Amino acid sequence: MRLFSYALERDINELHANGIRVQFIGDRTRLPQGICHSMTQAEELTSANDGMHLMIAVSYGGQWDILQAATHLARSAVQGTVNLDDETAVRACFEANLSTADHPPVDLFIRTGGEQRISNFLLWQSAYAELYFTSCLWPSFTDKDFKEALNWFAARQRRFGGVEE
Repeated sequence: MRLFSYALERDINELHANGIRVQFIGDRTRLPQGICHSMTQAEELTSANDGMHLMIAVSYGGQWDILQAATHLARSAVQGTVNLDDETAVRACFEANLSTADHPPVDLFIRTGGEQRISNFLLWQSAYAELYFTSCLWPSFTDKDFKEALNWFAARQRRFGGVEE
């Protein structure tokens, strides 16, 4: 984890200078206080940046994300701030408490390294994602590989749970 803090402190000024907003998602309660402090400082420094948005998952799992959102929903129901009979309100409360609350759902999920699973990553957010699998290892994934994935995605017929007519 020291390497993580070092890399973050080394690179955050360059990211900020390039207008990149940095956000971390994951269970910070499992991380050392010093790392959490560095992460918070990086987020605060770059919070007004409106260029690219870099989301970094640290101590993150899709099941954890769903459980913590469900816990918030349950508390809201007990407090009477959400009506469990109102599906729209329930969904809104739940999604507002996911780590990615301010972001759209995943459209294209690229999995490198030959694995054909999503491995507990953005489970809720990937419900209607197109899943692209490649045997190319991440460090070797090039612009050409990315363009190939985008071309594959562009050829897909997106139905969002519907059936082909």
